[in-house]
Amino acid sequence: MQTLDELETEIKAVIIDALMLEDITVEEIRSEDALFVEGLGLDSIDALEIAMAIEERYGVSVDDDATENEKVFASVRTLAEFVIANRDQ
Repeated sequence: MQTLDELETEIKAVIIDALMLEDITVEEIRSEDALFVEGLGLDSIDALEIAMAIEERYGVSVDDDATENEKVFASVRTLAEFVIANRDQ
């Protein structure tokens, strides 16, 4: 079973690959930093790309609930917690 830290590292790599962020490394992304506005400064198009990559990689679907998605995509940590809670269901 994968630990939260291992999954966070993996998700950081997924984000970098999905968004083709060539000038950032896994080590530069802090798990608790915001993904949108401040932090990585991503936007809604980036969220769609990440959602598709997460769904493909982990088999979890993100709903169309904007309020819930704000929580899920708040940080790498919240994204990892979502994957853990919804994987293999």
